[in-house]
Amino acid sequence: MAQCIYTVHPCNKVTAMDISCWSFLDLARRAEKLMTSGGTMLTMSYLGANEVVENYGIMGPVKAALEAAVRYVAAELGPRGIRVHAVSPGPLATRAASGIPDFDELMSHVADRAPARRLVTIEEVGAACVFLACPYGAAMTGETLYIDGGYHILG
Repeated sequence: MAQCIYTVHPCNKVTAMDISCWSFLDLARRAEKLMTSGGTMLTMSYLGANEVVENYGIMGPVKAALEAAVRYVAAELGPRGIRVHAVSPGPLATRAASGIPDFDELMSHVADRAPARRLVTIEEVGAACVFLACPYGAAMTGETLYIDGGYHILG
């Protein structure tokens, strides 16, 4: 049965928001002081920020808040030469993902439907992050970059 986000215990909502959103804002505040020559900040999001993903529950609205925070921080820190992005990979078999019910089925579904007809690798996600942080991505900020074999373009 899918989790109803409005029935999630308030403590769990606060914990999810603290871990996925507020911690990024706190880190950005602290890192800004050290980034005197500019730089790039990255955070991880997921498709569930913009679409309802079954079993993703409260994390959808939390990731939506994180992506909004990325845009605001990018606007605030841009004049200091600091770029800010969210990276939204397709499903990866990580420890965090192991807590999502039916995650294996989700991975299989994405691999079957994504235009690339496969899942992305952790190395591909890392390479995209390197691109965002290096001079090749210098004209970009405030973006959410999907690295999901094109899955996000499907309806």
